[in-house]
Amino acid sequence: MKGIVFDCDGVLADTERYGHLPAFNQAFAELGAPLHWSEEYYALKLQVAGGKERMASDLTPELVQAHDLPTDSRGQADLVAGWHERKTQIYTEMVAAGKLPPRPGIARIFAEAQDAGWKLAVASTSAEPSVRAILEHAVGTGRAARIDALLAGDCVARKKPAPDIYLLALERLRLQPEQVLVVEDSRIGLDAAVAAGLRCLVTVNGYTEHEDFSQAALVVSSLGDPDGERSVVIANRSAARPGAYLTLADLEACLDD
Repeated sequence: MKGIVFDCDGVLADTERYGHLPAFNQAFAELGAPLHWSEEYYALKLQVAGGKERMASDLTPELVQAHDLPTDSRGQADLVAGWHERKTQIYTEMVAAGKLPPRPGIARIFAEAQDAGWKLAVASTSAEPSVRAILEHAVGTGRAARIDALLAGDCVARKKPAPDIYLLALERLRLQPEQVLVVEDSRIGLDAAVAAGLRCLVTVNGYTEHEDFSQAALVVSSLGDPDGERSVVIANRSAARPGAYLTLADLEACLDD
């Protein structure tokens, strides 16, 4: 028995630049929040795992005082929760409208792995409605309904790069670390997987392509598809020998010593 645990944002779809960022900014504008994130600044915010945590990290004493925002921790938490709730609504509507196409190879690998009897999970720090919407759009509602575990939002106390969510995924899948491959797109996701004792395949995106992935088994531009985008191997420390696109056998080879 083998398993794959997919991150969501940047893995299932290129969601950060074209989904989360505009949804954050639309929510800020609608609710009168004194925030607006440029693409360059958002790249820095991605070093903080979790949408609520990213917003909260901008509530500096200077910003709070200048805009008469709550000064107590409970008041700030309630404020951020309201912002994040509206942001999630906007984002989910964008996904439903088909504005965030899946990344190459995701639907194909997901289907092949399910049909081969592999256990599949998604582990993300994003809100569960957002993750479920992306998963259903990427692989179809039927495939999504058969997933073995969907872990999202605040399901663990410590978010990536802590290993908690991947340790929980192992528990839910009832598999050992050597049986499970993680598919990530960022350094903090890779760090979380490695800390949990898991091997990791990285599919980079525009925000993460220059990060250090020296601990990954395999680093590629995407999973690729036979009739679509080709996969470019960036680094390979595994037994896999992928061609123009990755196969399930390539993912299995990433688990080999």
